[in-house]
Amino acid sequence: MVPWSDIVHSSWPKVAQILAVLAIFFGFYGIAFAAGARIKGKKQNGLALSLFLAPALILAMTGLGIPAIQTFLESFKNANSSQWVGLANYTRAVKDPDIRAAFYNTIAWVVICPAIVTSLGLTLATMLNKMKREALAKSLIFMPMAISFVGGSLIWNMMYQYEEPNMPQRGLVGQIMLWLHLPLQHLILWSPWNNLFLMVVYIWGFTGFGMVILSAAIKNIPTDIEEAAQLDGATGVTLFRTITVPMVKTTIIVVLTTAMVGTLKLFDVIHTMTGGNFKTDVLSNRMVDENFVYLNYGRGATLAVLIFLGVLPITYYNIRSLRAERKHH
Repeated sequence: MVPWSDIVHSSWPKVAQILAVLAIFFGFYGIAFAAGARIKGKKQNGLALSLFLAPALILAMTGLGIPAIQTFLESFKNANSSQWVGLANYTRAVKDPDIRAAFYNTIAWVVICPAIVTSLGLTLATMLNKMKREALAKSLIFMPMAISFVGGSLIWNMMYQYEEPNMPQRGLVGQIMLWLHLPLQHLILWSPWNNLFLMVVYIWGFTGFGMVILSAAIKNIPTDIEEAAQLDGATGVTLFRTITVPMVKTTIIVVLTTAMVGTLKLFDVIHTMTGGNFKTDVLSNRMVDENFVYLNYGRGATLAVLIFLGVLPITYYNIRSLRAERKHH
């Protein structure tokens, strides 16, 4: 048994660090509030705003800014970060057939999944908003969002489970194929279609999010606009196309771009179901493999930078659309 004195001695540096951070935090706010009590008028509002923003900015810089800069610099170094190699990692990423295959798969995910998620979410939101048991139906559709993608992947892995044709099928999908007299396939190994079966997991898990966000936007459409359109003879698809979609266009962009960012950094579905094998690898999974399997930190950092460069224009477009919408209103 480890003596209590040894435990205290080994833990003391960490305790001291925590106490020092707390002392700095409360000392900073103590001085700031004391100074704020002596300042009146508009300057006091500016000081209060600065006090609330300062911790968030400090945490953003230490938790995001510094690691981002460090990752960018690591991408120009060799596997163990001991030597500067310039653009060699980026050149390798362009020429490596495995990384290029992961890049093409990532593009497919970014194009297909967000489009289906947004379309399904908009359709379900429009249909369910006029149902009697709207809350129950929406709760059931949103429920997969409460499950992690790792848990969802395990569920779908069991559904895709394959047995030999002369044996009972344990997977639901295999049993349905048997009932329909379709040729049995191990769907996870069936390249390139296995990528589509993996996308089903993401669509199943994320559609509830899109539906809830779009449903809230549709409910905010003024009823007098819809009534005026109905008086002019607009019904069904025409009403949806001319009133609903234009009125929630900004929300559609938000859902679409959020889903795109989600697919760019998607890792858990691929890692859980295939491990990137069978031609299903994507950039995020490849980045993790380079860092923790092959221990090539330079190449892993390079892929992280490439993913970040993919997220950046999507985020910029999202912010620009929201600003344009605010100016319009």
